[in-house]
Amino acid sequence: MAQAGNAGEIGEVGKRIGEIERALKAGILGQEGLIRGLLVGLLAGGHVLIEGVPGVGKTRAVNLLARICGLSFKRLQFTPDLLPSDILGTRIYNQHSATFETVRGPIFASFILADEINRAPAKVQSALLETMQEHQVTIGRESLAVPAPFHVFATQNPIEQEGTYPLPEAQLDRFLLKLLVEYPDPSEEEAIVRLVMDEEGAAPAATLLSGEEILALQRRTREVFLEDRLIRYATQLVQTTRRPGRDALELGPFIELGASPRASIALAQSARAHALLEGRNAVLPDDIKLVAPAVLRHRILLTYYADAEGITTDRIVHEVLGTVPVP
Repeated sequence: MAQAGNAGEIGEVGKRIGEIERALKAGILGQEGLIRGLLVGLLAGGHVLIEGVPGVGKTRAVNLLARICGLSFKRLQFTPDLLPSDILGTRIYNQHSATFETVRGPIFASFILADEINRAPAKVQSALLETMQEHQVTIGRESLAVPAPFHVFATQNPIEQEGTYPLPEAQLDRFLLKLLVEYPDPSEEEAIVRLVMDEEGAAPAATLLSGEEILALQRRTREVFLEDRLIRYATQLVQTTRRPGRDALELGPFIELGASPRASIALAQSARAHALLEGRNAVLPDDIKLVAPAVLRHRILLTYYADAEGITTDRIVHEVLGTVPVP
C-alpha cells in the first residue's frame, strides 16, 4: 500500500477541513466530540448514529453541517405510524397516461436526518438497510440510485423506552460511528444561551463545500497511508471482542456477540479520517485507539448479566484497548 500525497497537498486539505470545523464550533458550543465525530463520518463516507437526551444539540449539529456543505437535506421524523413508502417512495397509477409512475420519497437527498429513529417499528427501520449499504432504493422492479455523497445521520433518545423500538443489530452495523452526546458544563451552557439569543435575525451559515469537494475529500481520505501492522492491530481489536474469554481478557460473561468484520473496515476508514483531520498523511496507533469507542460501542451485544452489573460497551472497549498490544 503506497503512501500518497505531499506536505503541500495535506496542508491545503487541512486548511479546508479546518474552515469547516471552525464553522461547526461557532454554531455548536461545548460538543467538540460530536463535531469531530461528524467530520470523521463525513470524510470516511459513513453514516452516523447520535445518541443523547433531548436538547443537547444533536439535530442542530446535523442541520448546521448540511448548510455548510450546501447539499440537499431532508429531515425525517420517525413515528410509530410511519410506513416504508413514506421514506422510500411508491408506485402510483396515473389516470391520464394509464400507467404506473414512481414517486420518489424524501430519502433521495444527500443528507438524511433520521430524527428519533428508534420510534419507528422494525419494518420502517429495515427499509433503510438497502439504501444505507447499497446507496440505492428498490421500488417495485426498479432500483434507483440516491445522490452522491449520501449520508444518514440518525438520532435517538437513550432515556425513553415507551413507544420505542430498539434498532436491530443488522442496522446498527451499517452505522460507521455511534456518538454519545452529554450535557454541556455550566459555562458552556451560558454561552449556548447567548449564542441562540444573538442568532435572531443573523445571516445563515455560509456554504463552504460542494458535493464534488466532499467526494474529493473522501477520495483523499482513502489515500491516507495505513501500515499493514496497523491493519493487523485494528483487526485484532475487533477479533478480541469475539473471543472475550481468551487473550487474558475475562469478559466472557458480559459479551453475547462481538463485532463483525465490518467493524475492522470501519476502524480503518475512521482512523484514516482522523489522521487527515489531524493534518497527517499516515495513520498512527493513537488514531485507531481514539476512534475505537465510537466504532465499536454499537457493535458489541452485551448479556443480561452485563446489564445487571452495569457493564457498558465503552468499558468493554476500554478493556480491549488495554489488552491488545499496540504495535
